[in-house]
Amino acid sequence: MRKVLVTGVAGFIASKVAEFLLADGVEVVGIDNLNSYYDVRLKNWRLEQLQGQKIFHFEKIDIEDQSALKQLFDQHQFDVVFNLAARAGVRYSMENPHVYMSTNAQGSLNLLEEMRRTGVKKFILASTSSLYAGLAMPFSEELPVNAPISPYAASKKAAEVMAYTYHYLYGIDVSIVRYFTVFGPASRPDMAIFRFIEWIDRGEKIQLFGDGAQSRDFTYVDDIARGTILAAKPLGYEVINLGGGRNPISVSRVIEGMEKGLSKKAVVDVLDSNKSDMKQTWADIAKAQRLLGWKPEVDFEMGLERTIEWHRKNTAWLQEVSL
Repeated sequence: MRKVLVTGVAGFIASKVAEFLLADGVEVVGIDNLNSYYDVRLKNWRLEQLQGQKIFHFEKIDIEDQSALKQLFDQHQFDVVFNLAARAGVRYSMENPHVYMSTNAQGSLNLLEEMRRTGVKKFILASTSSLYAGLAMPFSEELPVNAPISPYAASKKAAEVMAYTYHYLYGIDVSIVRYFTVFGPASRPDMAIFRFIEWIDRGEKIQLFGDGAQSRDFTYVDDIARGTILAAKPLGYEVINLGGGRNPISVSRVIEGMEKGLSKKAVVDVLDSNKSDMKQTWADIAKAQRLLGWKPEVDFEMGLERTIEWHRKNTAWLQEVSL
């Protein structure tokens, strides 16, 4: 890889992918619409970590804007497109389903069409473990994911299917990476780990949906970024899980770890769970190990320690971030 496009580059995962690519000497063109779904200060903080490097170029572009993408692809010849721009979050997708389809599905189609037009041959699509809802664990890529239970999952499924179509018709090499509960420093403030740390540290009640027994296959952001970059190799068309691959960790255990790390006691307000909430996630990562030589390196305890430390270092401005 010499020059790549990273969409959603101011986002939690995409900014880490860009960081690692730049460290390897790969020229990165990053685009993001910097929308206000959550506090833009977090997006600006992530961008600040990337800017100043000669081989990083940022443009404020929305992947829904076909004319802006056309100009971008005419200006640059990309070796790989990393499509990590997305509307994320199961619950908000139920409130505003239209924007999820327009960004996650139509936006992906816009990118694929520009790749077809300009001859870019490698596409990495960030997808989600939410597609596995209701299926047997550990979740493997061979399971039929044809019954998504949220607009978010449905929009990601639509993007996956369109990517296959462009692979079949035009020979675009596609790697779809399904992420499992990514966490780490500078994550989104609508994600549980960010919120819980801040709520405990501020002495506010944790809003817990469910009884705390629900569990997730937590995966540290650095590991996710490494796996995403490894997926840029020629594979034809593959769907690959990137997850912790261990026994799922309960939300109650997460809160206990935060109490220990912050030396503060959590006050929990238990709320009803939603019909779209998954009880457990657990990734089968054998395929990632076989095709990419990838497995997670940072365990949950170490990842949580690093995350809490980042929050401590940035307390001054994080106190003002709306949760």
